[in-house]
Amino acid sequence: MAKILIIEDEENIRENTLEMLEAENFEVIGAANGQQGIELALAAQPDLIICDIMMPQLDGYGVLSQLRTNPYTETIPFVFLTAKTAKSDRRKGMAMGADDYLEKPFTRDELLSIVTTQLKKQDVLKRQSEKKLDELRGNLIHSLPHELHTPLNGIFGLSRLLIDCYDAMERDEALEMLEEIYASGTRLYRLTQNFLLYAQLEITAADPEQVEALRRSGEKSYSQAIITEVALQKAKQATRETDLHLELQEVTVRMPELKFRKILEEIIDNAFKFSPPETPIRVISSLKDNTFILRVIDRGRGMTKAQIANIGAYMQFERKLYEQQGSGLGLIIAKRLAELHGGRLTIESSSDKQTLVCVVLPGEEFNELSWTETLTQSSSEDFSC
Repeated sequence: MAKILIIEDEENIRENTLEMLEAENFEVIGAANGQQGIELALAAQPDLIICDIMMPQLDGYGVLSQLRTNPYTETIPFVFLTAKTAKSDRRKGMAMGADDYLEKPFTRDELLSIVTTQLKKQDVLKRQSEKKLDELRGNLIHSLPHELHTPLNGIFGLSRLLIDCYDAMERDEALEMLEEIYASGTRLYRLTQNFLLYAQLEITAADPEQVEALRRSGEKSYSQAIITEVALQKAKQATRETDLHLELQEVTVRMPELKFRKILEEIIDNAFKFSPPETPIRVISSLKDNTFILRVIDRGRGMTKAQIANIGAYMQFERKLYEQQGSGLGLIIAKRLAELHGGRLTIESSSDKQTLVCVVLPGEEFNELSWTETLTQSSSEDFSC
C-alpha cells in the first residue's frame, strides 16, 4: 500500500484530499504546515508528497528545497498543489525538482491520475535501481575475486618456487621470476589504489564545498610533456610503440598534475588494452575558447550505446567473452576526476570500428614565463631541507 503525505494549511482542502485518497486504499498522512510536513516526510518516508505552495512561514518552495537536499527524501516524488498557474511559477518549481503540479480546485479523477502516474514512475525507477544493484553485485562477484586472486597467485606461486628451488636455479631464471612477482605486486597495488581513490572521489563529489575548493585551487598542468610521457609509457608496456600517434598542442590545464596524469593513464591504457596490435592509437590535444580538449581514438571492438550509458565502477562489459584484466574502475575514475574539476568525459563508439574518448577540462594558452616560474619553484622545493 502506497503512503502519501499531504502538506496543506487549509484544513478543508487537506481533509478532503486525505478522504479521497483513503477511499482508494492509500495510506495517508496530513501536515498542517511546511515544517510539520518536513518532519513527517523524514519520519514516515512516504512514497509521494503533495504540497501546497502558498503557506505561511515555510512555503512549498522551502519545503521542496529542504527535502531535495536531504539524502533520505531527495528522491521522493513531489507534486505541488496550487491555485497559481503562471508559467514562471511552474518553471521555478520544476527547476527545483518538483515532479508535477495539481491545480486547485481539482476533481477526484485529476488527483488520482497524478497520484497513479507518479507512483508508476517511482516504481519504474525502483526496478531500474534494483537491476543496477543486481548488476553491480554480479560484477563485484565476477571481477573482484579474479582481480585479487590472479596477482596473488602469481606472487605466492613464484615466490614458493624460488624458495623451494633456489639452490638449483639459474640466476637469469630467478631474475625472470622476481620480475614477474614484481609485476603481479604492481598490478595488485594499482587495484587497491584505484579502490581507495574511487571511494575518496565519491565522498568528495557528495560535498559541494570540497568540489568548489578543488576548482579554486589554481593548480595547473602543462599538457604536452605529460601526455607524451604517459602515452609512450603505455605504448611501451603494450609493446606497441609504432601504433601510437601523437598530435599535441601545448595547453595549460587547470588541474593538478597527479590528477591530470591519472586521467591520461586510465583512458590511454584502455585504448591499448581494448584494441588489437598493429591498429593505430591516436592521442590529440587542442585548446578552444579556454577549454582543453583531449581525444583518444582506437580501432578496438567498441562499445554499444547501452554500455556507454551504463559505465560505472566494477563494470567491465563482456568479461566472459574477452577476459581482459581490469575491475572497470579506471574509466569511471577518469570521468569523475574530470567532472570534479569542472570538465567532462564522453565516449563515442562504433562497434568493431572505432572508439573516441573525449576529455574536456578548463584550460588556457600555454605561458612560457609561467611555466618557467613553476619549474623554478618546484626545483627549489625539491632541494629544500
